[in-house]
Parts: sequence; structure tokens; C-alpha cells
Amino acid sequence: MSVRFMLAAPEAVRVAFQPVAASLFTMSAGRLGATVAALVGLTGVVIGGRAARSAGRMGAGSRPSRASLALVAGLIAMALGGLVVATSDSGIGTGNGRGGAFVALMVGLISMVLGGLALARSRRAG
Repeated sequence: MSVRFMLAAPEAVRVAFQPVAASLFTMSAGRLGATVAALVGLTGVVIGGRAARSAGRMGAGSRPSRASLALVAGLIAMALGGLVVATSDSGIGTGNGRGGAFVALMVGLISMVLGGLALARSRRAG
């Protein structure tokens, strides 16, 4: 066996076992989880925004259930997004859903902030 072959063998093995990026239209488990988490978080943002807007108004009545729903939706989005980030084995753009999971984490955080703000306003007004 030549020395050149022995030095080239580890490089050939490394190239052969590179992770392959998913195609544009492939829906992997990571992409699906990140998409669901982002949609749940976005729903929480909409509900939390509407609850924060109506909280504390005269005659609107206190609706802490909307605020609580926004908090729960944000928590679910952050938990699912964190799970996708923790289990993905490659970087952003490889089809594992890591980019969408980071978006889900941010949208979930916004949902929780809006829900907490609405809950605080409804308790203060009531």
C-alpha cells in the first residue's frame, strides 16, 4: 500500500459521508415541526395582540382567557421550536428546520410577551 493512498483515504471517506441538503420541496420532520411551531406562535401573536388591544377598555370586559391562550400558544411554539433546534444535526439551509425553529422561538416569545401584557392590563383594569 502506498503512502499516498493511505493519506488520501480519510479525505475520500469524509467526502463520501457529507450530509446531503434536502431539496426545496422536501418536507422533512424538522421542517414540519418548525412550520407547525411557527404557525402556533403566529396564532398566539394574533390572539395576544387582540387581547392586549382590548384589555383595559371601558365596557370591553376583562378577557383573561384570550391572554392566557396567547401565553399557552407562545409556550407551545417555543417548546416545539426548541425541540427542533436541539435535535437538528446541521446548520441553517440544510433542510432540518433549524431556521424555521429560530423563527418559531422568536414568534413564540412575542406571543408570550403580548399575552402577559394583556393579562396584566386586564387584571389592572378589573
